[in-house]
Formats: sequence, structure tokens, C-alpha cells
Amino acid sequence: MKRTIIDASQLELNDKVVAIKRVSKTVKGGRTMRFSALVVVGDGNGHVGAGLGKAGEVPEAIRKGKEAAMKNLVEIPMDENKSIPHDFLGEFGSASVLIKRAPEGTGIIAGGPVRSVVELAGIKNIRTKSLGSNNKTNVVLATIEGLTKLKTPEEVAKNRGKSVEDVVC
Repeated sequence: MKRTIIDASQLELNDKVVAIKRVSKTVKGGRTMRFSALVVVGDGNGHVGAGLGKAGEVPEAIRKGKEAAMKNLVEIPMDENKSIPHDFLGEFGSASVLIKRAPEGTGIIAGGPVRSVVELAGIKNIRTKSLGSNNKTNVVLATIEGLTKLKTPEEVAKNRGKSVEDVVC
């Protein structure tokens, strides 16, 4: 997987809380309740990341999730009409997300967790279908996994030793 480290301090990032869960741990004295927050951050210009934060209070869990997401930023290739270069199936655990490119004017056709990732990445025209597990964490990570494995026509042409025109047609 080609994960390039991106300096989050130079980007203006927006964040979105995808899920907040109450989790408990059983200890000798009873149960201790904590909160787990799944947060997605992105700059709307091809950079997106997801993070999981856990804490005793919800705001603290969200803050930790946002920090974790900033550390996991990835760059996503986009074409001229703010869609993706080609179709792809992203997988993480038992969750799969089918990501299909779409022509100008289609908009974002995606379910909840996938929509958060795609919107914050800055993609404007895309069709997606979540397959397999509907665990929000795995769906978000499958979407990011699929988007990071996309290749631009220039990359494919360089790998094959051909011109971009030979690859695109």
C-alpha cells in the first residue's frame, strides 16, 4: 500500500464524527464505561484520513479520534470532473466497498460512512455500494483502502513503459 506521509499542519482540515459507541470493560469492582469515537478528517482537495479515539468522555474521545485521523492522512487521485480515475473494490476485514467513477453531474451516491469519507476527500461525482459487513469502522477503512490503491493514468503508463494516450484509450 502506498501511504505517503502528509503534513497535516499545512492543510485546512474539516472533521466529521461518523460513530460514537459506548464501550465497557468488566473489572473487579464492576463495569467501567468509556466512549469510542470514529472520526474522519479531510481537506476537500484529495486528502482524507480516519481515526479512532477512546476516552471517558465523548468530547475527549472525539479529540483523540481527530488527532489519530490527522496522523493517518492519505492522498487520493482524482480526475478533471472530481471523480476517481477507475472503478475499484476496497476491502478491510469482512467489509467491502465497491467504488465506481461517475460522469459530471451525478453527485455522491453513497451510504453514511462511505459518504463521510468521499465528501471530505473532495470527490463530487461517484457511485458506491457497501458490500459484506456494515460495521462503520470497517466500512470507513475499506473505503480509504480502496481510494489509496487507485492509480492515475500517468502512473499506469509509467509502469507499463507506454504513453498516457496508449493506456487511456
